[in-house]
Parts: sequence; structure tokens; C-alpha cells
Amino acid sequence: MRIPSSVRVVVLVAVALAALGSAVGAGQDKPVESSRLAVVWTSGDPEVAKRVCFMYTLNARKQKWFDDVTLIVWGPSAKLLSENKDLQSEVKAMQDAGVKVQACLACADSYGVTEPLRRLGIDVRYMGKPLTDMLKQGWKVLTF
Repeated sequence: MRIPSSVRVVVLVAVALAALGSAVGAGQDKPVESSRLAVVWTSGDPEVAKRVCFMYTLNARKQKWFDDVTLIVWGPSAKLLSENKDLQSEVKAMQDAGVKVQACLACADSYGVTEPLRRLGIDVRYMGKPLTDMLKQGWKVLTF
């Protein structure tokens, strides 16, 4: 029997959130010392963006589960974001709440969407080294 991709996504998110729970002091009002989260959004599926990735990313910042929250737009998500006005509005709300939003320049260039992403106020740059630095500095990384 084949498990629908939406069910697999929900299960993966539940596992990831359970793993992150101890890192953010589940049930506490204050974040753990200098907690930093990088959410790497690679999916070209608008449902994954809207109902999972964006919801968690925004709340991680608004609820102060982490001190710093960065959304990294990478791969097919760059094209999706450049075309989808609803998702653009949600990214704007995240930016207004203090989420830093960055996008991979190589990916944006490959889809021809670098300038549209920049017009959304997104920091578009090569992300291999910055993400590697985040990993080495102990950032929590969640991928959708």
C-alpha cells in the first residue's frame, strides 16, 4: 500500500517537531540560550509551504521558541514563491515578525527568478557556505 505524500509530510514534521521540542524547552515561555533555527524550504508544493513550513516558521519566531529564525528558500520553492501571491503575502508576514528570509542565488538563477525574489525583500545569495556555517555554529536546521 502506498502512503500519500501528504501523510508522509505530516509524519516527518511530527518527528522533527518532537526532536526540536527538547531543544526549545517544551512548555517554557523563554527560549533556550541563544537558540537559532534555520528552516530550509525546498518543496515546490504550496500545501507543504502553507500548512507546514510557513506555519511552523512564523510561530517559531512569534512564540519565541527560538531567538533567531531564518527561512532559506532553496530549489523549487524559489520558483513557487516567485509565482504565488498568497505565499508571497505569508513570507511578508514572516519578515514583518522578524524572520530573516534568504534564497539561494544559484537556484534562483536556474529558475530565472532572482530579481522577483529580491523585489520581495529577500536576501538572494549563494547559500552553500552560509548554511554550512550555520550547521557548524550549532544552529538547529529543519527542512521542508
